Amino acid sequence: MADRAFAKERPTGCKVGPLKSVSELDDRVAACTLAIDTSRSPAQLALALSYRAQALLNQNKCDLAIEDLNRARDVSPSKKSSAYYDVHLWISYYWQNCRGDFDRGIAVLNEAAAILPRDPAVYNQRANLNRDKGDYAAALADINRSIALINNDPYRASAYNNRALILKTMGEYEKSAADFSVAIKLAPKNPKYYANRGDAWRLTGNLERALQDQDRAIELYAGGPGVALGLTLRGETLRYMGNYDSALSNFNQALRFESDFAPAYTGLGLTFERLGDFERAKSEFRTALSVSENSGRGDISKSARETAEARLAALNSGAPQPKIVPLPVRASSTTSVPTLAVAAPVVAPAVAKATAAKQGRRAALIIGNSAYKSVAVLDNPRRDAQKMSAALRAVGFDDVTLAVDVSRDKMVEALRTFAAAADRADWAVVYYAGHGIEVNGVNYLIPVDAKLATDRDVLFEAMPLDQVMAAIDGAKKLKLVVLDACRDNPFANAAAAAPPAPVAVAATPSNDGTRSTRTRSLGKGLGELKVQGASLVVYAAKHGQTALDGEGENSPFAVAVVQRIATPGVEINKLFRLVRDDVMEATAGRQEPYTYGSLPGREDFFFVNK
Repeated sequence: MADRAFAKERPTGCKVGPLKSVSELDDRVAACTLAIDTSRSPAQLALALSYRAQALLNQNKCDLAIEDLNRARDVSPSKKSSAYYDVHLWISYYWQNCRGDFDRGIAVLNEAAAILPRDPAVYNQRANLNRDKGDYAAALADINRSIALINNDPYRASAYNNRALILKTMGEYEKSAADFSVAIKLAPKNPKYYANRGDAWRLTGNLERALQDQDRAIELYAGGPGVALGLTLRGETLRYMGNYDSALSNFNQALRFESDFAPAYTGLGLTFERLGDFERAKSEFRTALSVSENSGRGDISKSARETAEARLAALNSGAPQPKIVPLPVRASSTTSVPTLAVAAPVVAPAVAKATAAKQGRRAALIIGNSAYKSVAVLDNPRRDAQKMSAALRAVGFDDVTLAVDVSRDKMVEALRTFAAAADRADWAVVYYAGHGIEVNGVNYLIPVDAKLATDRDVLFEAMPLDQVMAAIDGAKKLKLVVLDACRDNPFANAAAAAPPAPVAVAATPSNDGTRSTRTRSLGKGLGELKVQGASLVVYAAKHGQTALDGEGENSPFAVAVVQRIATPGVEINKLFRLVRDDVMEATAGRQEPYTYGSLPGREDFFFVNK
């Protein structure tokens, strides 16, 4: 939860500032409307319009808010005043949160910086937009400048909170928790900072410390705005830990504060699923889909509904539901999680035959790279690939090619051969497990013989993802690439100029002297992807995240796919939503798979038809 442009207290009635209740927003809008109608000067009118717009933005009434903000900017008597400057801050917030147009928002803030160049608020807000845009270097530069300019402790706490959020987005969870701690020291009564730090601890795998901070946040919310979300987040932590009764209690408490809070209903459904009470789970998921959209809760409510919809489809299919083990209060490793042993699914021959008749010819290339020669050896990709091959054969794929520990030459040969198979197929699927990196905006898969000393070497040693996409382009209906390779970039600090210094990650020696590691991480994961046509690309972890390895024989992502792939009658987008949710459950939210691209609406695609 980021702090917006630093809010300053306004006169009672038409103002911004802390809310005592959600309903107070309506009172503020009414008070500001009266102030607008009774304004005696352009300056008073501009302020009243700006304050009403801020209340409308908090109600998610974006169109009305931008009308007020544009009018406030037009009537402002001075283009150098702090009031005119404030309007720019809130217009940037509109572009950020209502339209997702970060460049427009940043352009507005550049104008604001020219008006009051030493006001820290503009750099704080621009840091938020740069973070959302994905330009973390610019975000850190802005937030550090904001911190340097601030003298007031409450504003300084806000800036440290926002820098911590940037660091968390970058995967720097320990540094993020440290900055949240500074914010808490400066503003010890702010519940949001405890909630945020609890989230950072969760992402390190320390559920014990996460729970402590969530307890404190709920105590400080004292039943006010935010408590329903705080209780829901604590309920999720308790569910991850296997404390199901307490999780149910927290979700129910949240609903007593906000009876139409979809995330709490979805939380109840997921908990009943864990308990094996599928009828109760379905009831809660149906309720999550029926409640109205919460004001100011758009993103989290939308995600909760998507989860509820996918879980209902899976439960109604009659297929066995996956097993997910409770997590320890403290992770044994920062790079892995416990995973169960899974078997390839069993599909009745008649069902597989009927699916093949409906879906057409389906071909797959499965690659698993474990035995790296110049970077860290991976334990599970070979086994992940073998398990995925068996799963695809079980659901009726006509042509499944398995390749393990392939060099670059063999990878090129495998893709060239598979391209011919894809040309004859309705579906073409590539599954890859192993190291993957992003360099200069291009994603690459890493063969086992790659020698990567500088970023230039990737051009000669690695396989661009675009080449994989080209290999499946001939498929008539569906093109699908699944990457359990959202790994770190070893070139982040490498010198691009010769003579290069070696930067390949060394393998960690095990007790017997052999190379071993529990991570597939090399730097900072795969980059965001733009997908065109009837194609899907599924990352095991969202761009910018790194995927965890399993402490068992397979990664948590591979386990989720194998357990879900034979669910009958669940369309492919919903199926990968189920995979996403299963991985989130199995990792306490430390890893979030992500799907890029879309499929034409004229036809649904199923791994297994009903």
